Amino acid sequence: MGQASSQAAGAEHSAAKPLSMLVAAVGVVYGDIGTSPLYTLKEVFAGHYGVPVNHDGVFGILSLIFWSLIWVVTIKYVLFVLRADNQGEGGIMALTALARRASSRYPKLQTVLVILGLIGAALFYGDSMITPAISVLSAVEGLELAFDGLERWVVPMALVVLVALFLIQKHGTDRIGKLFGPVMVAWFLVLGGLGISGILKHPEVLSALNPIWGVRFFIVHPGMGVAILGAVVLALTGAEALYADMGHFGRKPIARAWLILVLPALVLNYFGQGALLLENPEAARNPFYLLAPSWALVPLVVLATLATVIASQAVISGAFSLTRQAIQLGYIPRMHIQHTSSAEQGQIYIGAVNWALMVGVILLVIGFESSGALASAYGVAVTGTMLITSILVSAVILLLWKWPPLLAVPILIGFLLVDGLFFAANVPKIIQGGAFPVLAGIVLFILMTTWKRGKELLVDRLDEGALPLPIFISSIRVQPPHRVQGTAVFLTARSDAVPHALLHNLLHNQVLHEQVVLLTVVYEDIPRVPPSRRFEVEAHGEGFFRVILHFGFTDEPDVPQALKLCHLDDLDFSPMRTTYFLSRETVIASKLEGMARWREALFAFMLKNANGNLRFFNLPLNRVIELGTQVEM
Repeated sequence: MGQASSQAAGAEHSAAKPLSMLVAAVGVVYGDIGTSPLYTLKEVFAGHYGVPVNHDGVFGILSLIFWSLIWVVTIKYVLFVLRADNQGEGGIMALTALARRASSRYPKLQTVLVILGLIGAALFYGDSMITPAISVLSAVEGLELAFDGLERWVVPMALVVLVALFLIQKHGTDRIGKLFGPVMVAWFLVLGGLGISGILKHPEVLSALNPIWGVRFFIVHPGMGVAILGAVVLALTGAEALYADMGHFGRKPIARAWLILVLPALVLNYFGQGALLLENPEAARNPFYLLAPSWALVPLVVLATLATVIASQAVISGAFSLTRQAIQLGYIPRMHIQHTSSAEQGQIYIGAVNWALMVGVILLVIGFESSGALASAYGVAVTGTMLITSILVSAVILLLWKWPPLLAVPILIGFLLVDGLFFAANVPKIIQGGAFPVLAGIVLFILMTTWKRGKELLVDRLDEGALPLPIFISSIRVQPPHRVQGTAVFLTARSDAVPHALLHNLLHNQVLHEQVVLLTVVYEDIPRVPPSRRFEVEAHGEGFFRVILHFGFTDEPDVPQALKLCHLDDLDFSPMRTTYFLSRETVIASKLEGMARWREALFAFMLKNANGNLRFFNLPLNRVIELGTQVEM
């Protein structure tokens, strides 16, 4: 009897966990795309596009929105892109690592794909700034309908909400998901309920599910057709976050939440707003809020504000994941990463990214002041990232998965064509205010490429005066220095040369430890390296050992913990007998061939302010010695 009840409890627990993960995924992943009904149809019909608020105009737009959700989100992201996971991790950097591996036999193609991946990552950061601003502003603006004279308070209230959002980030997406998940479930139920109430009044609006209406809109309005995609894309905001946040929850909860709850609720609400516009064209000034009964307006504004706060969470947590991957892959300087969950490795918090995004969002809210103004600037970054994602996925499907071209190519052409049209429709927005996320992306791209190239040049400069390890060991045999007890670990990027820190220590202190370990940390193009493949050890004699530690781009690089796996009789890594020697390089810009002087100066600044090896590798504070080196670039 006890065994049966235990099994029942276990089954109940196993059933409850997927449900809780689904609710948490709704809370963190779908807030962004879930709040797009607040402003999409408002921008389409009340914006500067000139779409007529009549039967054909409403049906055409609804058809375009519905089939965009089906093609871009359901088919492209949920069915295809979410399968391009790098051992469970998603996002543009994880996809870039996959594409780089897939194109390893084609160096020129590999370089192009990596550059595209970096551009996509930079644009994602721009999207991470504009999404919270437009979402929260659009929600708070609902108060203008409920109360007269509140227009001048919209921006201050939006700023208060946004600042509060960034302040709670350090508590982690796990807690935020548990808090926000039920709220977002209620939000989607309300979306669906409001939509049904509108559809029941004009059920003929469901005819817009027929794609012929979308095609007809392009035929009747040839000049407006492509341009209007710049507003239709607002319905797709947050699609990239589905992929970026996959490491937090996994593919299945994200896919199930979309198909079971999110997609039906969105479609119902958009069609409900369309039914309202058929009945009352003047409702185009804010069809979402005017769809609700007057008594429900204030509660709906409160719920919408909560939902938009959650919407911002999707891109913020995605930015954290993207940053960690870029750090491990060598494109961003090291930052302090705080793990916010002991159960889920992907749930992290990066303070520097959090505060930088907050400053960007505040500047956007103050600069644009309304969701309508922001909508005219929105879309360049997100559609650029979506287009790059399609290109990288194409490389993965054809070169890594090796799908039959007859099956894969037509689908991939469809993805590229649709994303290309959306991107082309949003390019004119650059001169309408969309330059902000683009400029932010350009700056970040320059920073990432400067850091990557600078690190490569730094290693090359250090190698110029490096002493080969075999020659050094031979000299030790001829003239042995004084040896002291314990193990000295020297971190070095080169596996065949003597670290500068070792030479400096020998020169100034005139001693060597009994065991000398030359340690190199290598990051792989996979998220996690299993413990069995964590380390390589090679003995060189005279107490010298070469150790290579392998980490994935989502692994926490805890060097002392990893060294415990090195079970060799000749090596003792006990904490009180091990000393870590680090080399801290100071870069001096020079006329040597390498980068432009301004990039060398930028790299020197980034290197000076980067998080050091001590914290990044979780080294014990009282067992570390740092030795400085000046290097001319």
